[in-house]
Amino acid sequence: MTSQRPSLAAQEAALSGELTEFGHRLLARVYYADTDFSGVVYHARYLEFFERGRSDFLRLVGVHHTALAAGEGGEKIVWIVRRMEIDFRAPARIDDMLTVETRTVDVSGARITMAQQLRRGEELLVEARVEAAIIGENGRPRRFPKDWIAAFMPKS
Repeated sequence: MTSQRPSLAAQEAALSGELTEFGHRLLARVYYADTDFSGVVYHARYLEFFERGRSDFLRLVGVHHTALAAGEGGEKIVWIVRRMEIDFRAPARIDDMLTVETRTVDVSGARITMAQQLRRGEELLVEARVEAAIIGENGRPRRFPKDWIAAFMPKS
């Protein structure tokens, strides 16, 4: 019996979730390392689930952290989180399968605001609103390229 393994590109695409009509969707499992002594997800770990969702959203629309940091666009730029609001509604538990949904709310100047939800099935567990920006090597804000704005905004 011959085993046909998916290509590396297909494996990477599967790990990165999928673009949707509203933005991006990523599946994630809760592991033991994500939990506290009671078996529920430790509050700071939700930030990591949301970061994975945002990072994979960027990756799928063609914005790669490593390329930006290497200066492939002419100047080294990095992402920073400027503000985050989180509403915890219900806990996730070890072995839960979670869905991280990310959508762009607004892009203006150097800032982007994203709304994120973490769900177990249809149940909403945690919501976040994240304001991020891009800055240059000198630490000053950089405007979003126009092609990024089109890539991040929901398709209507």
